[in-house]
Amino acid sequence: MSDSVDYEGWNVEEFDRAILSFEEIQGELNYKQAQDSLRGLVQRLDLSSREKAGLEIEIEDLAAMLDKLDNSVVTIAAFGMVGRGKSSVLNALLGQDVFETGALHGVTRTIDSAKWHLATENVGSGDKEVLRVALPGVGNSQIQLVDTPGIDEVDGETREILARRIAKQADLILFIIAGDLTKVEHDALSQLREVGKPMLLIFNKIDQYPEADRELIYRKIRDERVRELLHPEDIVMVAASPLVLQAQKKADGSIIRQRRRGKAQVEDLKLKILEILHREGKSLVALNTMLYADEVNEEVVKRKMSIRDRAANELINKAVMTKAVVIALNPVTAFDLFTGAIVDLVMILGLSKLYGIPMTQPGAIALLQKIAFSMGGISVSELLANLGLSSLKGILGISVPATVGVSLAPYISVAITQAGVAGVSAYAIGQITKTYLAQGASWGPDGPKAVVKRILDSLDETSILNRIKHELNAKLINS
Repeated sequence: MSDSVDYEGWNVEEFDRAILSFEEIQGELNYKQAQDSLRGLVQRLDLSSREKAGLEIEIEDLAAMLDKLDNSVVTIAAFGMVGRGKSSVLNALLGQDVFETGALHGVTRTIDSAKWHLATENVGSGDKEVLRVALPGVGNSQIQLVDTPGIDEVDGETREILARRIAKQADLILFIIAGDLTKVEHDALSQLREVGKPMLLIFNKIDQYPEADRELIYRKIRDERVRELLHPEDIVMVAASPLVLQAQKKADGSIIRQRRRGKAQVEDLKLKILEILHREGKSLVALNTMLYADEVNEEVVKRKMSIRDRAANELINKAVMTKAVVIALNPVTAFDLFTGAIVDLVMILGLSKLYGIPMTQPGAIALLQKIAFSMGGISVSELLANLGLSSLKGILGISVPATVGVSLAPYISVAITQAGVAGVSAYAIGQITKTYLAQGASWGPDGPKAVVKRILDSLDETSILNRIKHELNAKLINS
């Protein structure tokens, strides 16, 4: 008799296979989409050599995430206190002693084998290390097991940083305990839970408890300790390295009993892991990889824009000073306006190059016109100041020899005022251009006038004048 059941024309086995097939197809689509998205992200980083100098770790992480997808790497990370049996659990899953075990962590070697590769990664102070084992799977796929230092081996701050970094890279987290949870374990478990990754709580060393005690501890953990953190189905009991009494007959006929390592009892854990990976392995890897890559990318973009912002401000300040000095020293009105516009254009072209947005000279002129129009009052003020002050400055400049230097002080005062107006204008144009380019040559949803108003409202004219006053005085007196 067949095990399949027909219900109103539906064959349950066929229906189950159809659902599984759909999940596999969806998983493949999710995986391919994640690969394409991450590859495009890596290719579009657009970093200068100066920017790369401060982002090596983040860039390496993005490349590692892409490699993880390309090679179908599933990462399972184990956390727990010293003596809870993290290494024993991982060894039991592997079926061989790859991770060293003992009362203390202290693993310092690197081993290579045809079947697996064990590598160490220093995590900071002392000799504490993260251990990674990569095992080949089907095709190019790999299962990577990660053993971390005991959560009580490192200080609280280091522990939190390490836990978050490893947990974000992992697709599945195993948290190993060997009895009722301590406060340190509960706090660490809560921190890991915040990362939002699938997690299994592994109650190890159950062979060391009478069955009644073991069940009592299990229920206490399930119903009280982790009720708000984990589903009961995500708690698994194992004996990774059980000790069994074995009778041995000596030559004189006497019997001695010795404790020896028995067969690992981790079948339930293996089945649970395989169930998770089979049901949602590819989608899980794709999702976790993209979440981590997105966070890394945000950090890259944030630091990249911070570096560019500092460089842009330096360029703007140089343009402000150049425009102010040129206008202060030049008494010819028409030439004032022409040289001021040239400085503004050079600044815009320099900023566009800094932000990696190609811009031609006509494009820069068009942008300058749009900004000037949107600036309204400040551009009119600059024009009127240049027209009026240049004429006055010219008269005072001509009269300096005739007045034996008496008109030099008024000349300098007028020149500084004129330069200040020009400097404020250049600063405003630079800041507005910077904002425009930082948004990908877009004004954003607000439109150019809103952006310009926001920038202008933030200007502190006094600080700009103070920045250039001393240097202008020196240049004017020495000219």
